[in-house]
Amino acid sequence: MRRKTSGEVVRGCLRNCFVSGCLLFALAANAAPPQGASQRDAQHDFDWDIGSWRVHMRRLLHPLTGSTTWVEYDGTDVVRKVWGGRANLGEVELDGQSGHLEFLTLRLYNPETGKWSMNISSSAAGVLSPPAIGGFEGGHGRFVDQEPYDGRTILVRYDVAVITPTRCRFEQSFSADGGSTWELNLIVNETLMEARSKVR
Repeated sequence: MRRKTSGEVVRGCLRNCFVSGCLLFALAANAAPPQGASQRDAQHDFDWDIGSWRVHMRRLLHPLTGSTTWVEYDGTDVVRKVWGGRANLGEVELDGQSGHLEFLTLRLYNPETGKWSMNISSSAAGVLSPPAIGGFEGGHGRFVDQEPYDGRTILVRYDVAVITPTRCRFEQSFSADGGSTWELNLIVNETLMEARSKVR
C-alpha cells in the first residue's frame, strides 16, 4: 500500500476537522422548501461557537482500512463572526504525535434553503473541502457531503453536539457503502476559554 504524504493525511482527516439515505439527506438539505412552507430562521445557529476554544482532537490514522490506531492533538480554535452571524471563520492550530496542523473552517448560511454549509481547508492542502450541508435541531447538528477518497466515492458526515454553553463536540465519520455503515474517524472536544465579546 502506498504511504500517504502529509498533505494527503491532513486532507483525509479533514473530509474536515471539529462530512443512500444520508446522500438523500444531503440532497434534501440543499433543496429549497416547498412554496408556502414555513421555514425556521437558522442564521444564528452557530452563534454559540463564536469565541476562543481549547481543543483536544483524536484522529483515526488510516480510515476505512480496518486500522485501530488513533493519534491525539491539543490546541486552540478561534472562531469569528462574519456578516452579522450569517457566516463564521475558525482558525485551528494543533500539535500532537503526528506533528503540527493548521486548519481553516468556513461556515456559510444560505437564506434560501435555511441550511448551513461547512467548508474546511488546511495550510498543507490550500483548497476548501466540498461543502457539507445540513443544520441544527435540538442542540445537535448534522452535515453531510459526498466526495472522492482513495480512488472511490464516499459519504462524509459531521455531527456537532452543543453539550453546554462552554463545551461542544465534533465528530467525523466516513461511509463507503452509501450510508449503510459508518466509521467514526475524528473526535474533537472543545472548551470555551475566552468570552465571545472579546473575539474580533
